[in-house]
Order: sequence, then C-alpha cells, then structure tokens
Amino acid sequence: MILIADSGSTKTDWRILDQNKVIAQTQTVGFNPYYQDAYSIANELKTNLLPICIKEVKQVFYYGTGITNEEKAGVIKTAILQVFPTCKQIETESDVVGAARAACGQAAGIACILGTGSNSIYFDGKKTGFQVPPLGFWLGDEGSGGHLGKSLLLSYLHKEMPLEIRVKFEEKYGAMDRLTVLENAYHKPFPNRYFATFSRFLFDNIEEDFCRNLVENCFLQFFEKYILKYPMCHETNVNFVGSVAFYYKELLIKVADSHGIRFGRVLETPIGGLVEFHQK
Repeated sequence: MILIADSGSTKTDWRILDQNKVIAQTQTVGFNPYYQDAYSIANELKTNLLPICIKEVKQVFYYGTGITNEEKAGVIKTAILQVFPTCKQIETESDVVGAARAACGQAAGIACILGTGSNSIYFDGKKTGFQVPPLGFWLGDEGSGGHLGKSLLLSYLHKEMPLEIRVKFEEKYGAMDRLTVLENAYHKPFPNRYFATFSRFLFDNIEEDFCRNLVENCFLQFFEKYILKYPMCHETNVNFVGSVAFYYKELLIKVADSHGIRFGRVLETPIGGLVEFHQK
C-alpha cells in the first residue's frame, strides 16, 4: 500500500492507495515539526491512521508545512517509521511542493498556498525553482487565514473596527480582552490556528465594506510581498490551493487583475491532485 499525505497547520488529508487505486481516506490533525516532536506525531498516527491500514505500508509520500530542511523532515520520517516500521520508502516534501504538483500538474506556473498559513513557489512542470521565501506566522504569512484573523483582532483591540461590526463580533465571540489574546498568541501552542479561527467572521460578513476591505488588503500584501517579486509573474499562471484561496476566490481574482496577473487554478485542497500525480 501507498500513503499520500497533505498536511497543513490545521489538518492532514490522507489517501491510501493499493494497486494504484484509492481504497481509503481519512483526516488527522495537522502536523508541524517546528511545534511537535516525532513521539506526539506518531501517537496521533497510531490512533487515527493505523487502524484503517489493512495491509503493509510500503511507501509514504508526505507533503507538509514546516518541512524546511533535513532535520525537520527527519522528525516526520521518524514518526512514520514508529508507526510503519517495515516501510521501504518515505519521501517528505514541503507543502508548497505538494501545492505545485497538485495545482500545476505537468505545466509551468507559480503555485501558492493560502490556508492557515501562506507560501508560494515557481514550478517549471517538473521541479520547483525560484522562490520568495516565507517567514512563518510572526514575520509573514500575509494573505493567510492566520493573517486575516490577526488583522481582524488587531482592528478590534485597537478600536479601529466600526461599531456595527464590533457589535456583531462580540455577539459571536464575546468581549475580547488584550490578555486573552496575548495568552493565545505567546503562551499557547499553534497561535496561527488560533488567529485563523477568526477569519470565518470575515467570510460571514464579507458584504460589509470593512470586512471586504480588510481581506482585500491582506491579499494585496501577499501579492506585493511575494508574487510580484517573481520575475516570471506576468508570463505564467498563478495557481492557488487552500481554503482561504477557495472561499475568497472572487477577491483574489480582483487583486490579481489589478496587478495584471494571470489567475490559474484554485483548489480547496491539493490531495486530489497529489493522488493523480502519484498515479502516473
């Protein structure tokens, strides 16, 4: 059997292939080797993945956030081997490589992730190349769900949110105080997940000018800090994967058009495209 995984900060999609056909699928929590060790990852896999693997797993193709070097890739490989000790081949790639293979297929293009976090890379149809490097949640992630939620909370705490929006916000979340936000930001794990949960409020109220403008501004920052720095950005399609890209497609297209960018495919999740890639 072959396992294919696409792991973001929030969730991991798994597909199980046998004789080149998908025979099962499941979802676990997201993994990030910057925040988790091999032991905790292996425990999650033993509980929520191993029970549905009815045959010996021989190959694993894992695409995930936080795979930035061999050390971080090693955390994932160690966890997988703890669960599937007879596995013969484990390949780990960053989530942006997975996005490129899923969204571009065999064609050249720029592939972007806009989910809980954000990322981008150029793909020539066979391999990834030029990249404007991401800087993670605290120094980057512009345009992501974490960035949208953080921008929304900042507008609330800085008292920049219009009164009618503030009333709606407090009806949904209650009155938010600075200390609660700081606790989640600096002392609890996965601050990006915490802030990303607030991006749903923007989607639910996107007809409000304040919410629409906030989202559009976050996307403008993503294009200006990343996409416009790609030398080939006006000569190839720019493709997207991720829930934020999928649900805010209209605004993404608007921002892309304003910069003369050719908008390509947008996928809510790359897992289907990755299955196709590995079936060939």
